[in-house]
Amino acid sequence: MNEMMKARVSQIQSFRDADGNLGKRIELVQDVEIPSLHAVSATTEEGRVVADVVQTMQQQFMPGCKMSCLIVPKIILFLTEAEYEGLQIDFNVNQIYNVALENKAIKFSKPEPQ
Repeated sequence: MNEMMKARVSQIQSFRDADGNLGKRIELVQDVEIPSLHAVSATTEEGRVVADVVQTMQQQFMPGCKMSCLIVPKIILFLTEAEYEGLQIDFNVNQIYNVALENKAIKFSKPEPQ
């Protein structure tokens, strides 16, 4: 069974393993679009009140956040420098990669340009 997803590199951090070797911590996330509350029409008075309260909370507690996507952690890699070089892929923050789970392996590739 093959599974394919798109994942975005959220963070790359340096670390030292138990033996003192330098390495990289690479966090891949999936951006999941969620519907806006404005797109959902509240047909009842209670629905409109709830939508207004949520919208007010978003504006006060998360200014500038449109809440149009949810960030879901998918894979965190802890690799020594040698392991990272062995992957033969250059991870860059905010770059999107195709991630395939197949035959007991995880395969990374860059999406084709559109």
